[in-house]
Amino acid sequence: MTDTSAVQHDTPPIVACTISRDVQIFDLLIEDMEAALGDAWGDLSFEDAVAFLGQKEARSLQFVTIAMDVNDEDNLPLVSEVIAVAKAAKIKVILIAEDVSPTALHQLLREGGDEFVPYPLPENELARAIERVLTAQEVEEPVEGTKKFNASGNHSGVIVPVQGVAGGTGATMFAVNLAWELANIDKADPPKVCLIDLDFQFGSVSTYLDLPRREAVLEMLTDTESMDSEAFMQSLLTYEEKLHVLTAPTDMIPLDMIGPEDIARVLEVARVNFDYIIIDMPTVMVEWSQTVLELAHIYLAMIELDMRSAQNTLRLKRALQSEDLPFDKIRFILNRAPGFTDLNGKSRVKRLADSLGISIDVLMPDGGKPVMQSSDHGAPMAVNIPKNPLRKEITKFAKSMHDVNLAEAEARA
Repeated sequence: MTDTSAVQHDTPPIVACTISRDVQIFDLLIEDMEAALGDAWGDLSFEDAVAFLGQKEARSLQFVTIAMDVNDEDNLPLVSEVIAVAKAAKIKVILIAEDVSPTALHQLLREGGDEFVPYPLPENELARAIERVLTAQEVEEPVEGTKKFNASGNHSGVIVPVQGVAGGTGATMFAVNLAWELANIDKADPPKVCLIDLDFQFGSVSTYLDLPRREAVLEMLTDTESMDSEAFMQSLLTYEEKLHVLTAPTDMIPLDMIGPEDIARVLEVARVNFDYIIIDMPTVMVEWSQTVLELAHIYLAMIELDMRSAQNTLRLKRALQSEDLPFDKIRFILNRAPGFTDLNGKSRVKRLADSLGISIDVLMPDGGKPVMQSSDHGAPMAVNIPKNPLRKEITKFAKSMHDVNLAEAEARA
């Protein structure tokens, strides 16, 4: 390992630094840095980093890894200052965190962290994170008069909202992975897919795909009367050049700040420009929830085999039927369903459906901890855990949906 004093003009040149309270605490990080860079890296404390990163000697740095644990949470302002100085010097920032609270981690990512890797480091994950930050292109606000994506206006897309009937049922996970599978369902003629995060307060689609949130989203949502296809398309980001994503706004806003007319305009523009529009809905029902339900072709509701889901499903059913809303559009998907050999569990599923007077159309297996880890790493399951049983079932569901859509399109032709 190269110490701080070597971050000058040694050969090979120093291209990265670890920054921490004490790098010896993170012995696996030392090993991975040496494996990735050899001697071309140095080490700094938080205090030294603030001073050093602002000097011209730091211009050769391509990235820094900021390593922290729960004991560093009391010193977040200093860590934030280090990130700010690094970003001002156009140096990429990789966060290495052990037992750091989600709130603290979210704050640091929002303030400029480019990548997050949990500690202890998964095998080869640091090398992959380094590759991503060094090859990623900066996502910039569109310059006035330029087009980020072309608007076609000649589609008639299928609108598919996904809503969790109770918290933690995996609705966002399902929406993100369903959208990705649809975008890759046909290699020869891939459908055009848009993933929209309508959870304006706690939406996490951007986190699941490691995408930044942009001010342009709120600007577009609050002025839909003047929005056209070009303005909508320029509010989108792409994931791997295949999936178009409208993230939640940068700041938390009231759910009723956007009205039913605004949502209807957004979905109409999305419909005429995409083949599939997958919507991640908030877990609450608001005024424009009726708008989404009425425009949807099918409405996916994620439930689990527990009392919360049962009670909330019954309340949802009563609410929609009392207002003569199209409850028949809802398709219930059971997440973490019992395994094939769990006969007792299957019996419980049947009793749940019978007691609620609903049909549980799809059973999704429990993918285990790898599913959560894949989401934390900001990539769909197809990228990180392609053989996971949950990913395989989502792929089957996406193919079934696509086949039905193609058959209906042929029948209309």
